[in-house]
Amino acid sequence: MKGAEKVLFFMLGEGDARFLPCELMYDRYGDMLFRVCFSILVSHSDAEDAVQDVFMKYMDKRPVFSDEEHAKAWLIRVGTNHCKDMLRSRKVRSSLTLEEIEEYEIEPEQSAILSHVFDLPVKYREVIVLHYLEGYAIKEIASALSLSESAVKMRLTRGRELLKEQLSG
Repeated sequence: MKGAEKVLFFMLGEGDARFLPCELMYDRYGDMLFRVCFSILVSHSDAEDAVQDVFMKYMDKRPVFSDEEHAKAWLIRVGTNHCKDMLRSRKVRSSLTLEEIEEYEIEPEQSAILSHVFDLPVKYREVIVLHYLEGYAIKEIASALSLSESAVKMRLTRGRELLKEQLSG
């Protein structure tokens, strides 16, 4: 078991699984989930609402996780699905302020690129954010989004191509 897993699953034995307290899950994954939701919704307040809704679902469903990867994958999957539902129901605002972009704590010269990332269609934006900003491997993204690894690679490739077009045009 990795060090991070030992911190999160300190109360579990090897191979044991049980529901973890919401506070522990939020402390460990709240920021990551916010960034994922923000990358899809492109709105600070909508992303906060989505994170709150996901943790409400967590408390309601009381899922059981066997390890840290399982917990992260569940949160990413539920979070992305909820954000997509929000987009479909048009409950989200479409504007993005400079302050919201700066919450990613990036260098000022990178904020222009990040604003172009947020202009991409959701299916490309979510894999680019998870891979390049959150540091997830292609296999982890595929698992979390219920996609094949080749689909994730293709979305990354097409997303990069769209970014190149935006930046050169």
